[in-house]
Amino acid sequence: MNEMSMNKLEFNKMKEQLIGYAVSDPGKDLAKRLSPSTNPSQIRSWLLETEEGARLLATGASIPLSAMEGMVAFMALLGKGKIYTEVELGQLSQWLAAVSQMKRYMDAKREAAPTISGYADSMNDCPELRKELDRCIRHGQLTDQASPGLADIRRHLEAAEERTRRKLEHSLGKYKNALQEPIVSKRGGHYVIAVKRDLRKQVPGTVWDESASGQTLFVEPADVAELQAEWQMWKSDEERERTVILSRLSELAELETYRLRWNVEAMASLDFIFARAKMSRTYEGIAPVILDQPFIKLVDARHPLLGPGCFPLNVEIGGRLRQLIITGPNTGGKTVALKTMGLLALMNQSGLLVPAGKGTAFGVFTQIMADVGDGQSIEQSLSTFSAHMESLREMLMTANGRSLILLDELAAGTNPDEGIALSIAVLEDFLAKHSLVAATTHFNEIKRFASRTEGCTNARMAFDAETLKPLYRLEIGEAGDSYAFAIARRFGLPERVVSRAEERAAAYRTGKESPEELVDRSNKPDRPTEKAEPVPAVYEGVRTSSEDLPKEKIIKGSVSGDQNMETSVSRPLSVGDCVWISPLKRTGIVYKPANERGDVIVQVEKNKISFNHKRLSLYISGVQLYPGSGYDMDIVFDTKENRKARKAMSRKYVPGLRIESPPEDPMA
Repeated sequence: MNEMSMNKLEFNKMKEQLIGYAVSDPGKDLAKRLSPSTNPSQIRSWLLETEEGARLLATGASIPLSAMEGMVAFMALLGKGKIYTEVELGQLSQWLAAVSQMKRYMDAKREAAPTISGYADSMNDCPELRKELDRCIRHGQLTDQASPGLADIRRHLEAAEERTRRKLEHSLGKYKNALQEPIVSKRGGHYVIAVKRDLRKQVPGTVWDESASGQTLFVEPADVAELQAEWQMWKSDEERERTVILSRLSELAELETYRLRWNVEAMASLDFIFARAKMSRTYEGIAPVILDQPFIKLVDARHPLLGPGCFPLNVEIGGRLRQLIITGPNTGGKTVALKTMGLLALMNQSGLLVPAGKGTAFGVFTQIMADVGDGQSIEQSLSTFSAHMESLREMLMTANGRSLILLDELAAGTNPDEGIALSIAVLEDFLAKHSLVAATTHFNEIKRFASRTEGCTNARMAFDAETLKPLYRLEIGEAGDSYAFAIARRFGLPERVVSRAEERAAAYRTGKESPEELVDRSNKPDRPTEKAEPVPAVYEGVRTSSEDLPKEKIIKGSVSGDQNMETSVSRPLSVGDCVWISPLKRTGIVYKPANERGDVIVQVEKNKISFNHKRLSLYISGVQLYPGSGYDMDIVFDTKENRKARKAMSRKYVPGLRIESPPEDPMA
């Protein structure tokens, strides 16, 4: 599995929680090494263990798990000839007692948990070793029963110590005038009395220490020294006997090396199993159905890190449906839906119960890869788009029919047109590889791709448009809106800004404007300068100057870029079409369509000028400008005087009345 993807899906946080539920260091080590399996049999076995552990915990009984204190260091030196101390051997005895208790407990729970009860059967509490340790060691000390020699030596030690104590009490009375204070203490392992420095000669013996001021000397009286030497001799004998006993006990432990090591492994496994069970019970996890084919069916699934207030997720992907495109507003739960799908799939393949309802099912995936978050990195010089490309490159190289791909915010971080095209190409490639893909997007082009492509479908996160609150409910089969304007109002953006955005969005949808045209128009002044010629516009079907109309009633457009200005239009230009004239950088109205040479006569203000059709691009279709099919174009192309004259001439002959039109101005 991809480590970076697992971290993006927060699997590392689940492992941190799991480690905290283990009680022993070996159990914690197993939790740290937990990694999703791709073996269906292994996954089923792990889930069964966890399920049995959770069942036992549900009874309310206390599991006799051992913290195995000191056992890691003990096992590391076992078999290397080390002589263990009384404390270490005492810990071994306590641990063997815990092994025995666990065996009895699991034997009693065999019916409820047959699988993990079998693990306890393999443990051996080494009764002979444990009995000998309990006989020889108590409270971290060797007992007198450890050996006859040790008991004899300790009797002599006690007798020597008693004689020394009586002799010291006698010395306190004998030298009381020379004492600083009548107490007995120890210095350097010798019993001493506190003597005044200036009366030192009154107390024969050996000085072993002095006070900080130098006024008190700690003297071992000469008549006590002989008894002290006898005590020291017995103390040395005790130490030699202690070494003999500990060597014997250490050798007995080494004879059980295999059983002891196996006990550690078995106890660590049980600790790990119950840690998984404890964590699973915190979010009421269940064991899902494991399928042979790549498939995900979530029933009332919840993200385990979001707590009990998390909204349930119901989704199904797999079989003939290979791709799910999730749409909806920001903060609506799209990313959480992706993370829930990915994290629960990882948990399932790691033997962890998942927080979901009955009927939840998973296939087994060889790769679970996610591109969630912007992935920016200053250290690695990665922008949002670069980070997406890094993730997609690895996905495209390794994806197969058993891959689960999770993509958040397709087409983000770059030019929308190019990002959309690239995203659709990526989805097509994953579809060809039969990978399961769940992706989120806001772009209509990707939504249309999902609705028209076999094996793909749209889904939306439900949103209450009246209360402007997300419902966190995934609805399969339909694309959702982003509700950007409603959310913008909810967060307090000025109404003038939101209203203007709605107008422009409506223009995009009807084809009257494109985003590129908006940028081109926004970079121009709203009113022409004194030197600039007024640009014609169209208002309710009548050509006029843009200076004569209020800005909000002018229907404008612009070209998408210079590269499109010099190309021919996609259809022949018709009379009445509004066109963009590249040489003049302004608009005009087609007066006569193209002749055999491709020349078009265009009316610019009151002048009629000829242009080659390659210099023109359609700006606004005449169908959109003029109402009805029989619109009188003379209103646009002729003067008011000429139209009156023509009307009068149509009724009767008027002497001297004539119609004059300005000559056409040819211009290449």
